[in-house]
Amino acid sequence: MRHLLVINPNTSDSVTGLLRTHILQASGPDVAVHMATARFGARYISSEASYAIAGHATLDAWAAWIADGGPMPDAVLIGCFGDPGLLALRECSPVPVTGLAEAAFFEAAQHGRFAIVTGGVAWKPMLQRLAHSLGYGDRLAHIHTVQATGAELAADPAAARTLLAAACAEAAAQPGVQAVILGGAGLAGMAAQIQHAVPVPVVDSVLAGARQAQQWRSGTPGQVQLAGAWTGLSPALMQIATI
Repeated sequence: MRHLLVINPNTSDSVTGLLRTHILQASGPDVAVHMATARFGARYISSEASYAIAGHATLDAWAAWIADGGPMPDAVLIGCFGDPGLLALRECSPVPVTGLAEAAFFEAAQHGRFAIVTGGVAWKPMLQRLAHSLGYGDRLAHIHTVQATGAELAADPAAARTLLAAACAEAAAQPGVQAVILGGAGLAGMAAQIQHAVPVPVVDSVLAGARQAQQWRSGTPGQVQLAGAWTGLSPALMQIATI
């Protein structure tokens, strides 16, 4: 039995539940899926400030999982399209770490240049930076953000499907786009529902994350330590920082 730890950097338990449902569906019978929800931060990440705090919350959730005696996973998946804390957690984790965005970038890039469709206008510059930092800048052709946040889209699935199908079709029409990523933890499962309306493959970021994490392809694991002198961290983070 292999163990996959999914960390939801949002503080919303409903998002954690949605992630669990879809990741379990995409996981084999030999994979045990464990969920951890951020202990502080935004209910749904939709701004630079909430994203910055979510990176800290991701590290804290990992530390709390270890401190509470949770089983050491074979891989960690950051359950947010934006991957807050990805590089920091990869630096200090003894197991591979990936995130919804990185996994979706990898999957979409197999088709060629790709576009991203997601909720919340603040995400556009954040995702541009992330794509460039992860080496996908030359494959990212276009980012289309809709005004509604992921949380607002998830609250009205029928309206969301109509809006996102149109947005994905528009993104697919941009020059050179050979795949579209529908990004967002709250949008899990919607890619398959709108694929018929989009002329190129639509990548579900949550399912891509589940598939990628189970292939254990996230790079060289780091060390379970946070070098340096620290003050004010949670007891769980302090425990890891002083190993």
